[in-house]
Amino acid sequence: MAGHPKQQINSTDVFLFVPNLIGYSRVILGVVGLYLLPTRPLVAMLCYSISALLDAVDGLAARHFHQATQFGSVLDMVTDRSTTSCLLVYLAVQHPAHALIFQLLIALDLSSHYMHMYMSLTQGAKSHKSLSEKDHWLLRTYYNNNKVLFVVCAGDQLFFIALYLLGWAAQRRRLVDLGDGGGLVELEMLEAGLGIVRMIWWVSLPVCVLKQFLNVVQLVRASVGLAKDDARQYQIQKRK
Repeated sequence: MAGHPKQQINSTDVFLFVPNLIGYSRVILGVVGLYLLPTRPLVAMLCYSISALLDAVDGLAARHFHQATQFGSVLDMVTDRSTTSCLLVYLAVQHPAHALIFQLLIALDLSSHYMHMYMSLTQGAKSHKSLSEKDHWLLRTYYNNNKVLFVVCAGDQLFFIALYLLGWAAQRRRLVDLGDGGGLVELEMLEAGLGIVRMIWWVSLPVCVLKQFLNVVQLVRASVGLAKDDARQYQIQKRK
């Protein structure tokens, strides 16, 4: 908020900052995309993808307009976690044999980011991206290199998007073969590009695995950090 040194800023002004307005549009696009998942796969993933890409835009806007805020940062993370979790819930329904895997991915994503954010707050860090040289080099690279951050996050999302599109096409084809003609136009459009979708799935698979590994590293780091703080506070209380 350095761009408003002479202005009186209240909470309403913060809600109307440019990056936060972008954040609201991300939420709306995410909801529309999730609503269309059962019937309009291409439109659904277009809305979902734009919502995900705007994650980078709101950060650029925050720096350009000097409107970086705690609310915006939390809104950003909550939107990321919520939209990804909702897509994984749909994938669990779409692929019931692998539902447990998607449930565990949701749990890992939410718990690692929550504990990481909580530890950052308790230690007085300026940002959850503030890591020391003692932290795992991959996690430091992920948070401190914007290009790496973008590639990993984009690859992770592309894997789930491709998996959803492949699953939707397979399910709809079975229904069409049984005489249900609903969604035939979407199916034909999707099947025309299934080769590309499969290629995206294979290319993004290792990136998705890397993202889950980073979540594990983040969870372990936060757990150890919080436990060290507890031990320190326990020792202080014993001396009193």
